[in-house]
Amino acid sequence: MSASITFSIKVQSEKERTSTCRILIFRKYCAMFVLMQVYSRDLWVNQAVTYVFRYRHSRARRYESELQSCGLEVAPVEFSDYHPLKSITVTDSKSRRGARKGSTSSSSSSSSSVAPDPLSSMLDGTDPLSMFAAASASESPLTLSQSSSTGDLGRGKRREKEDEVGVDFEPWSSKRGEILARFTTTEKLSINLFMGSDKGKAPSLASSAVSEKVRTRLEELDDLEEGSQRELLNLSQQDYVNRIEELNQSLKEAWASDQKVKALKIVIQCSKLLSDTAVIQFYPSKFVLITDILDTFGRLVYERIWSMCSDPRPLPDSFTADEVNDTAKETCLNWFFKIASIRELIPRLYVEVALLKCNRFLTKCGIQETVPRLTAMIRGIGDPLVAVYARAYLCRIGMEVAPHLKDSLNKNFFDLLGTFRQIHGDSVQNQLVLQRVEIPVYLTLYSPAIHWILQCVSYRAPEALLTEMMERCKKLGNNALLLNSVMWAFRAEFIATRATDFIGMIKDCDEAGFPKHLLFGSLGRSLACADPPEAERLPILNEAWKVITKVRSPQDYINCAEIWVEFTCRHFTKREVNTVLSDIIKHMTPDRAFEDAYPQLQSVIRKILTYFHDFSVLFSMERFLPFMDMFQKDSVRVEVCRSIMDVFIKHQQEPTRDPVILNALLHVCKTMHDSVNALTLEDEKRSLALLINGFIRMVSFGRDFEQQLSFCVEARATFCNLEPVLVQLIHTVNQLAMETRRVMRGSHSRKTAAFVRACAAYSFITIPSLTSIFSRLNLYLLSGQVALANQCLSQADAFLKAAVSVLPEVPRSISIEGKLRSSEGFLLDFINNFLSALLVVPDHPEAGVLFLVRGLLNMVQDYTWEDNSDAKVQVYISALPLLAAMSQESYLYSIPKVDSNETLYGGDPKFLAEINKLCETLIGQVLDHLKTLGRDESVHRQGSLAFSLFGCLLSHGDLRNNKLNQLAVNLWNLSHKQGYCNTRTSVRTLEFIKHQAQQPDMAHLSDMLQRLTLQSRT
Repeated sequence: MSASITFSIKVQSEKERTSTCRILIFRKYCAMFVLMQVYSRDLWVNQAVTYVFRYRHSRARRYESELQSCGLEVAPVEFSDYHPLKSITVTDSKSRRGARKGSTSSSSSSSSSVAPDPLSSMLDGTDPLSMFAAASASESPLTLSQSSSTGDLGRGKRREKEDEVGVDFEPWSSKRGEILARFTTTEKLSINLFMGSDKGKAPSLASSAVSEKVRTRLEELDDLEEGSQRELLNLSQQDYVNRIEELNQSLKEAWASDQKVKALKIVIQCSKLLSDTAVIQFYPSKFVLITDILDTFGRLVYERIWSMCSDPRPLPDSFTADEVNDTAKETCLNWFFKIASIRELIPRLYVEVALLKCNRFLTKCGIQETVPRLTAMIRGIGDPLVAVYARAYLCRIGMEVAPHLKDSLNKNFFDLLGTFRQIHGDSVQNQLVLQRVEIPVYLTLYSPAIHWILQCVSYRAPEALLTEMMERCKKLGNNALLLNSVMWAFRAEFIATRATDFIGMIKDCDEAGFPKHLLFGSLGRSLACADPPEAERLPILNEAWKVITKVRSPQDYINCAEIWVEFTCRHFTKREVNTVLSDIIKHMTPDRAFEDAYPQLQSVIRKILTYFHDFSVLFSMERFLPFMDMFQKDSVRVEVCRSIMDVFIKHQQEPTRDPVILNALLHVCKTMHDSVNALTLEDEKRSLALLINGFIRMVSFGRDFEQQLSFCVEARATFCNLEPVLVQLIHTVNQLAMETRRVMRGSHSRKTAAFVRACAAYSFITIPSLTSIFSRLNLYLLSGQVALANQCLSQADAFLKAAVSVLPEVPRSISIEGKLRSSEGFLLDFINNFLSALLVVPDHPEAGVLFLVRGLLNMVQDYTWEDNSDAKVQVYISALPLLAAMSQESYLYSIPKVDSNETLYGGDPKFLAEINKLCETLIGQVLDHLKTLGRDESVHRQGSLAFSLFGCLLSHGDLRNNKLNQLAVNLWNLSHKQGYCNTRTSVRTLEFIKHQAQQPDMAHLSDMLQRLTLQSRT
């Protein structure tokens, strides 16, 4: 019945337009007659359809005066002592006897019942955090009096506090995984498994006599040693590890089921395994696995005794033996008696060390007396490898329970020095011959234990003690193994200040047992953390590199060279670094040895990039790019390129045009780009694109704009597979065009005009290659605006036409972060932006009036919107403000040197008639849609659209027209009738109308305000 919408872009004659208008009026009157008969319940809709906006025009706007009227009122600031963060003080009225009753001071503006502002407390230091910090900084008088009364005991506690292990001490847990991964074997292993018996269960309640219990448990322990076990042979390393884990789990299960003796049997059995060196290369890993079980057992026993002391209240952490009850002491002694009955030395030693902490329950000096005894017991172990790991375990437990007993730790180390001659004894040599183990390999088995012992000894040790230990190492004959451990364990500052002395000791070592390049590697690690004296740096590097460059094995060479690269980069220039790189290339190129050393070569690159942030210096090294050519594995090469670009983006502060940097980084970025294929993940593509975009943003040729455009052309061909890079290039070219406009101050010469047209051509050619539909739409619009700003009207018109032609391709849903989402919201945002840009776009002389507006609306009409969607009508409502702005004598905004329609038409009546006609069609379509929603009982959507159209008419329509005024009132009523507008929205809208009615030319809104107010109350 009603006229269907058509936004024809064909140019019509005046006669055709008049005929069309009459037909339209006739159809609307017919529609009104039928609707009044059928839909009398929606009378306001039927009336609205009868409104023919032949006389409708947008209200005249005075943008400058409106802006001034909307500005905030300016009020002078009165300075006073008041501050919003100032603390609130309350004055007690009783203390002010001279004051009048009920009077208050200016500082007590709030009552005492009001809580103080937490922000105000910040200024005077009375907030809770400041008070806590102050309390921590100073001791209370009570604490001081207590400490003075306790005397030496208090000072002793503080001294023990100072001797506690801090966070700067590397824990054993950080070394555990490294040892298990390093010391492996392919030999077959064996293990003795405890079969268990009923005797191992907890004693029955009937055996109440203490002597009977002791006798029974001793028999159970004897049963273990008499063969109640099964030996498993030919186990692989993984099978062995699994069996140890089973024993650990069995220990926990036995303890949970109150089978304490069985748990002890398992621990004893596992400890015995530490005396077995049949597969000597696996011994360090075996030590780690077995001591895990011992740690579990020690913790379970300690927690059980602790729980017995916690009745009725728990013991404090700093308890003494006097606070432990008799039952707990008896239980603790019982455990130590069981341990003392173990016949073999190694299990008895390890189990007692595991329970070392339990000595706290017996006597005050229990641990202090036990550790020297255990240290002496280790001297009875004949195998030097077994003995050194026993000392390592004692030092580990000792550092956990009594770190202040440094004398015992030192004693362990000095005993270790005395046993080094055993390594070259006949028994050890015969064992190595049987197992076919070379001396260098055998010596490396000692490293974890010796490193740990030295770490415990050197922790917070005075300089004099470290010097004494170094002198003892010299007297021992500069044993390479010990010297290597010293350089690993001692503080880096200590090593750095004596680097020349250590080099002399390394020279005196015998290389047959321990290679010197390993010693120089350990020295290099220390020098990477601390600086030696400046005068000694070059001689140190020369001495080290003399040894490193003679290493024949490529793997050994690169392991050591990678360490010293950091020392070279840290203290020397590109000349020395270039020399080092040349030597690495010389050693690693033959037989493609670099293929087995990619991790070390990557580490070299990272260390160089850490110290060289000036890429002009970096790429001027002759051997840097040849060094990068050794990364021939695709994944590794891309990772290296990524690390280079990360550093460049992070540290390059100024744009660059250096051809050396540009050519090198273009090669680096091309390597990353060429790694992209069909299987590359989107996250990986995005990450690579971010790095390449960072490089593109840092390229600047200054005023040489043509060279900049040539670079973008080359980059487009190079990075064609990464869409975000193409988007960045388009933005760069648009920015280049705007920079040209700025330099020319908006007045282009013939040369610059041709250049900005070339920029527009670049964007116009590149945009269609993008797959993202919204990227194309937004870039078409942005590039059109840039072209318009540079007076390239034909190019701007082409961009905007292209954007309109792409609209039908927008899918109804798009993928965002892997999830499908409706594209409707994004499309509406783009169309609104597009409409705002059309205000300043002049009509094409050959296309007719409002060519682009009609084309856009035709596309909106033909687009397949979602079911039950109001998006199309929302676009129509959004187009009304644009048409109202186009009908003004002076536009809200314009582009310099570009004549918009306000200049082309100059308020011509025919132009205004076209605008009014288009507005009439749009409003008719909105009203038809509202009618449809009424029939479908979609009341909320109907109310929302009605209020949107009401707001549009209120802001842009000339409401002096009574019929238009009545339409606005009807829309207001509909929105309230359907419950869309809440009270707050209604009140604020009426306040706005009231404010507008006070303007000189808006008095007609007063009558409308009364009607709206009346309807709202009704």
